[in-house]
Amino acid sequence: MTTLYEGAYAKLNLTLDVLGKRDDGYHDLQSVMQTISVRDDVEIDVGTGKPWKLLCSQEGIPTDESNLAMKAARVYCDAMNKDPQGLEIRILKRIPTGAGMGGGSADAAAVLRALNRHYGYPLSLPALAELGARVGSDVPFCTIGGTAMVEGRGERVRKLPDMPDCVFVVCKPDFSVATPELYRKLDTVAIARRPDNQAMENAIFMGDLGAVAEQVYNVFDPVVTEEHLELNYIKSICHSYGALNQQMTGSGSAVFAIMAEFEHAAVVCDMLKANYSQIYIAKPV
Repeated sequence: MTTLYEGAYAKLNLTLDVLGKRDDGYHDLQSVMQTISVRDDVEIDVGTGKPWKLLCSQEGIPTDESNLAMKAARVYCDAMNKDPQGLEIRILKRIPTGAGMGGGSADAAAVLRALNRHYGYPLSLPALAELGARVGSDVPFCTIGGTAMVEGRGERVRKLPDMPDCVFVVCKPDFSVATPELYRKLDTVAIARRPDNQAMENAIFMGDLGAVAEQVYNVFDPVVTEEHLELNYIKSICHSYGALNQQMTGSGSAVFAIMAEFEHAAVVCDMLKANYSQIYIAKPV
């Protein structure tokens, strides 16, 4: 039996635009995404000689075939015609669920990378990401990581230079948002403002943190904030203590702030701790 270890890194959407509904029922997206140092740890035992199994440190996470990590293992082994002779996946969960941080997708991506390494790297990273599109929309980006422009329903990933060094504060409030419901709601409203993805790319290429922060925007943010005004409270705390910008990530409900200095991030965390238990300080990775 061999045990594989892989980190599963959370993602933030620096920008997120929804361009329209596709014939297949999905929506076309355009998003500049960033992996951050908040991570789950994934261990895989290969060659257990037993039926496939998934264990998770957090209660309430599905451990059957609906879990994206298990699905990723199936997709990889089927595509590559590999029989691992029994497999067990263990996930130490740190990425909050229902946050818009891609926790399940990050776990799936970690499984793909670990199995690909175990079998001697038969697939390049872009090919592995392409395989990840069969598992879930955020899996291709989570497979590649770093800073990237993501398009389509998530299957088109174009690497960008690393974003300028900074500190993120991420706060996950107690509520979560049903993503399908949010998309349905967005389909019924006029989108008053959209992110300028070209300006965001330019800012990243220039390595200008202030310009990057200025371009942070997510079209889902006002739709969710309308029903959950506490997001404004979280953002106001971040803004008051030195955040360059603050915004919800993905379909929510986590809010992230971009800070230039760790000291400012620590103060924001202290201010939010009174009301929220899921607060993280992170770096881009």
